[in-house]
Amino acid sequence: MTPEAALLRVIHCLDRALASPYKTRAFVGALDVVRAIDPVELAERARDGRLIELDGIGDATAGVITEALAGLTPSYLAKVEAESQIELTDAGRPYLDALRGDCHLHSTWSDGGAPIEAMAATAIDLGHEYMVLTDHSARLTVAHGLNEERLREQLVEIDRINDEIAAAGHDFRILTGMEVDIFEDGSLDLSDELLGELDVVVASVHSKLRMDADQMTRRMVAAVANPHVDILGHCTGRKVGKRPESQFDADYVFAACAQFGTAVEINCRPERLDPPRALIDLAIGYGCHFSIDSDAHATGQLEWQPYGCNRAAEREVPIDRIVNTWSADELLAWTES
Repeated sequence: MTPEAALLRVIHCLDRALASPYKTRAFVGALDVVRAIDPVELAERARDGRLIELDGIGDATAGVITEALAGLTPSYLAKVEAESQIELTDAGRPYLDALRGDCHLHSTWSDGGAPIEAMAATAIDLGHEYMVLTDHSARLTVAHGLNEERLREQLVEIDRINDEIAAAGHDFRILTGMEVDIFEDGSLDLSDELLGELDVVVASVHSKLRMDADQMTRRMVAAVANPHVDILGHCTGRKVGKRPESQFDADYVFAACAQFGTAVEINCRPERLDPPRALIDLAIGYGCHFSIDSDAHATGQLEWQPYGCNRAAEREVPIDRIVNTWSADELLAWTES
């Protein structure tokens, strides 16, 4: 294992564990140093114990580099690898085995921490057949959301990367998409013309989460009724232990999802786990489709789908109603209909 590979794997595991961004940033900084320095100088500094003289290298990162150069598995890597493992229940296993892709994830084009190529490479390693790239829309400025011009540039980039993936012999493709903001009146943060060009559209509420329940209900129903919206993202907007659920009439919202063919996302982020169990039960009763999505913002977070699979199994979500258990062609036929 090279120092670069070891640092990349540490970053992956820290992201999988949802570690402090400050800790992750330290390893990202060290990775930049390793990529920039002459390999001979790096080896000499490791041999002489002078790595920490380099700006951006600390004790922990120096240890990883030194042990990797010595042909060892770095002890810090072994530690975070073990500590960041995600539990998958026996009941959740058939759900994870059935998943063929991930319909909600982000890249460095918005607020993600990894480029599209790295997210795709990890998805391939996980055995996925496809991923839907759903960077944020322009309204979410804090997330560096994409306006129409940048989205069109991204679509060209996705075509290029898909060509490279095919040339490398992988049976995998990146589907185009966006996590589009739902405005307060239920309209969407992208033109209908461009929404219609995307393969999969996830619509989510990111602002005014505490608005009146009646208004929130109308807002969400208007969005899921839009013919271009395929998945309702993290419907309550909650952060476990930090932010309460938005208030809305779930009967109306899930009835609308069933009527208009919009899937309810089971968001796998451990700080979201959204919807709560009672709302999953309600959505099942209305005959809704579901999508078990990582909402990953880094490569390690693509491994979060077991969280959603465990919960789906616990609530007995019908597997045939989970849209990302379908092939890419089946998924696209459903979104186009």
